[in-house]
Amino acid sequence: SITLFSRQCMKIMMKDVEGNCCVLVTMTRNFPKDHSHNLPAQDISLWANKLEFLLAVAGTLVGLGNLWRFPYLCYKNGGGAFLIPYVLFLLSCGIPMFLLETAMGQYTSQGCITCWRHFCPLFEGIGYATQVVIAYAAVSYIIIQAWAFFYLFSSFSAEVPWASCRNAWNTGNTSNMDTFVPVSSSIFTSPLRRVLSISTGIEQIGSLRWELALCLLLAWILCYFCVWKGVKSTGKVVYFTATFPYLMMIVLLARGLTLPGAIDGIKFYLYPDPARLVDPQVWMDAGAQVLFSFGICQGSLTALGSYNHYNNDCYKDTFVLCLVNGGSSFVAGFAIFSVLGFMSYEQGLPISEVAASGPGLAFIAYPRAVAMMPLPQLWSICFFVMVILLGADTQFVSLECLMTSVTDMFPTVFRRGYRRELLLLCLCSVCFFLGLLLVTEGGLYFLQLFDHYVCSGNNLLLLSVCQSIAIGWIYGVDRLYDNIEDMIGYRPWPVIKYCWLYVTPTVCLGTFIFSLVQYKPLKFNKTYLYPDWAYALGWFLGLACVALVPLWMIWKVYRSKLTVWQVRLLSMVVVDTMGRYNFQEITKVLRRCHLPVPTAYIAW
Repeated sequence: SITLFSRQCMKIMMKDVEGNCCVLVTMTRNFPKDHSHNLPAQDISLWANKLEFLLAVAGTLVGLGNLWRFPYLCYKNGGGAFLIPYVLFLLSCGIPMFLLETAMGQYTSQGCITCWRHFCPLFEGIGYATQVVIAYAAVSYIIIQAWAFFYLFSSFSAEVPWASCRNAWNTGNTSNMDTFVPVSSSIFTSPLRRVLSISTGIEQIGSLRWELALCLLLAWILCYFCVWKGVKSTGKVVYFTATFPYLMMIVLLARGLTLPGAIDGIKFYLYPDPARLVDPQVWMDAGAQVLFSFGICQGSLTALGSYNHYNNDCYKDTFVLCLVNGGSSFVAGFAIFSVLGFMSYEQGLPISEVAASGPGLAFIAYPRAVAMMPLPQLWSICFFVMVILLGADTQFVSLECLMTSVTDMFPTVFRRGYRRELLLLCLCSVCFFLGLLLVTEGGLYFLQLFDHYVCSGNNLLLLSVCQSIAIGWIYGVDRLYDNIEDMIGYRPWPVIKYCWLYVTPTVCLGTFIFSLVQYKPLKFNKTYLYPDWAYALGWFLGLACVALVPLWMIWKVYRSKLTVWQVRLLSMVVVDTMGRYNFQEITKVLRRCHLPVPTAYIAW
């Protein structure tokens, strides 16, 4: 075929220039998976139908970021004031970047690393950076599942432990639900003292919580067996894991709205405090939440999109999934704040002081609502099963993204026999042992450090800027629009390409600079200041991800031994919409770079 001959010519070209181009023009695009009848059977892996793709993406988007992180950030940033920057970031960054990454994966049928070899090889470091981010997230956010498993097992007792204060781990400042609580509720002291056994600071790592370690092991075993067959197994699992949480969320919302004081919580949630909008941290958290909850710059969208059929309408899917994700976050906020309003009414305290903020907010408000229902054990079991499933969906996609990237880079190694399963086993084992640090008595301090500096914030903003520049200004938005038109049959709304060119990089870069100017040190529970070495560790881990982008460029230039101008030209060599190399363009580039043109190539 023409494409096979093109690839052979490209290999000849690489040999003829003595390897100078091969490190830059690694453009051997795989066939679209639904057009790849000549590929081995194990390489042809697609979603069985469109619904599997939608459920898989919805499952990873509508996860702990909606149930736990979004209400937590609303609570942290003054309730309704957080919704204004959130919506602005959603329209200017979330939707455009969502389409960008999904289209890249669908067009190339490649993971988030190898797809960059097709669009802009010089920016392949973005792919590696996103994998580092998602690896951090895979290690840290599964801890929430471990907490949920512990709560789930505790729910089988005659009385749920958080329904009263007659427990050994409660302090003298707590009381039963039907009495006044002067300082803190049993829901607040129970997770910290019984589940987490939190230490006094990050310096005091303390002992390993063996109960949580076993729950963490169980969570990883669950993830392994749901992902080990790739999208063939994941696509079937998400039918349940992506739909059941919605049912429970509706039930909890209905119960929360019937509690006394719920209207006050809703008012706090909906009515913004304009004074909070001048706080750069509010905008920083809003941008980070949009990028994080939508899977932007984490490689998951590219990986999931790579298993789509070539002519799937990814443009319409973008709006449907973004609407589902944003709406789910909004509904989860109602469910959380209705319960916070009830807790404020019961304790006689302002909503801003009703409970300490932190990653465990969903384990404070939601269990309280469940305990107020008839048959609290039943509802508690359903709720924590929902939490486990929400976390599992996100974890499935994180692992699938990492596996897709590795297998696409080394297809002849890991797509034979049971090598993929063994690779997945090694990956899960390494992540489990790394996660043991987070189930120690000081683990929650490290978890918040990872959440603030690594899995969100500055690195996602900077990676969004790099990605927008690479596609918008180097590869070309019109060229990407041509690719999308070839897949879906029409061109997207023109406003989106202007977002890629101007709006998204400007907003993300401006937010990053604004946050640096008004930087405030991270505090745990709004009181505890981390030591200097902890802040340095957080910044290092976060910026180390972004540093992979320029480091990869330097490595490419060093290996190629070309000038910067030659590198720029070679980085833009592309294929046409049918996967064939544009020989005239490549010849022009080689001659401008003063590099030899292969004889076979000239003959063609």
